[in-house]
Amino acid sequence: MRKMPPSREVQRERRAWVIESDRWAHERHVEKGYRIKWGYVAIAYLVEFMVIGASLWGAWLFAAVYSDGDNHAFYFMLLAPLVYAAVELCRVPLGILARTQRSYVVRGLAVLGIVFAAGVTTKSVSQLGEMMFHPRLMEAARTKTALKDAQADRASIDNRIAAADARVTQYTTELDQIEKRAADNAAQLAGLPAQRCEKVFGTNSRGNRYQYLKCFTDPRTATMAASVAKAGTDRAAVTKDLEEARKARAQLDRGAADRRVADTEQAYRNAVNRSQLHSFTAMVYGVDPIDVTEQQVHAFLRIFVFLPALCAAFASTILALCAVSVRRTFMDEDDLGAAVNAEATPYMLESITEALKQNLEPILPRPGREAASGAVIPINRPAANAPAASAGAGA
Repeated sequence: MRKMPPSREVQRERRAWVIESDRWAHERHVEKGYRIKWGYVAIAYLVEFMVIGASLWGAWLFAAVYSDGDNHAFYFMLLAPLVYAAVELCRVPLGILARTQRSYVVRGLAVLGIVFAAGVTTKSVSQLGEMMFHPRLMEAARTKTALKDAQADRASIDNRIAAADARVTQYTTELDQIEKRAADNAAQLAGLPAQRCEKVFGTNSRGNRYQYLKCFTDPRTATMAASVAKAGTDRAAVTKDLEEARKARAQLDRGAADRRVADTEQAYRNAVNRSQLHSFTAMVYGVDPIDVTEQQVHAFLRIFVFLPALCAAFASTILALCAVSVRRTFMDEDDLGAAVNAEATPYMLESITEALKQNLEPILPRPGREAASGAVIPINRPAANAPAASAGAGA
C-alpha cells in the first residue's frame, strides 16, 4: 500500500491544539499559583506502596512466627501494622500540601504530619531491617553460648578430674582396708581352736543309763565369723562404688573437652562469617569478626537499621515536595498579578524619558557649540536659536 504524506492542514490543527493546550495549562498553573509534576508524584506513591507492602508482609511473617499458632494473637498482631500503613499513605499528600497551601499554619501542620508519618515509617522499616539480620544474629548468639559452655567445661575439667581421682583413690583405699580386715578376721578365725566334742554318760530318773556326744565351740568363733561376713558385704558395696567412680573418671577426658571447644569455636566463626552485621562491625572497628562484642554489634545495628529507615521514611516525601513548582519559577508571568491601566501610560513614558535623559546627558553636546567642531548636532534644538537661524537664511 502506498504511503500518503500527512496533510498539512491536519498538522497545523494538531500543532495549534498542542499550543492551545499548553497555553491553557500554563494559564491554569498561573491562576493556581503552582504546578505539580505528576510523574514525580507517581514515583513517590510507588515508593509508598512498596514500603507499605513490605511492612505488611513483614508484619504478617512476624505474627506467623511469634503467635505460636494462636489465631486470635495472630490477628491482634496485625491490627497495628494496618493503622501504620494508613498513616504512611498520608506522607505524599502532606508533602504536596506543605508546598501548595498559602497559609503558614496549614503548612506547619502539614510538616508536623510529615514528621509523625515519617516516625511511623521509620518504625516499620527498622523492624524490617532487624528482621533481616535476626536469623544470623540468633545463630551467632546460639553458637557463642555453646562456645562459652565448652570453654567453661574445659576450665572446670581439671577440678572434676581431680575430684574423680580422689573418689577412686578413696574407694580403693577403703577396699584395701576391707580386704585387710577380712583377711585378719579370716586368719583369726582359722587360728581359733577347733570344735571339741566328748561323750557324756549318765542315768536318768528312771534308772536308765544314757550317753550322747556333746560339742564345745570357742565363744570367739561367732564374733569372728560375723566380722568376716560383714567384711564381705562391705567389700561388695565398695567394689561397686569403685567401678562407678572409675567409669565416671574415664568419661572425663581433657582432650575431648579441647576438641569440643575447637568444634564450637569453628561453628561460631562460621556463624559470624555468615552474619553481614558482624562483618560490617568488624570492618568499622578494625577487629576480627569473632572478637566483636555484643555492645559493638548492637551499636552498629542502630546505625545500620535506623539510618536507612529514616532515609526510606523521607525519600518519597522529599520527592513529593520537589514535584511542586511555585509561580516564581516561571519567568514569563506576572508574579504580582497586576495589569497596566491605559491612563497611566503617559506617566510611565515620561518617567522612562526622564531616566534616559539623565543617562545620556554626559554624552550629548551642549547648545552653544558649533556644528563644525565635529560634535553631534542635537535634533531637538532650543527655541531661542530659531530667529537667528531664520535671519541667516533670509540674508
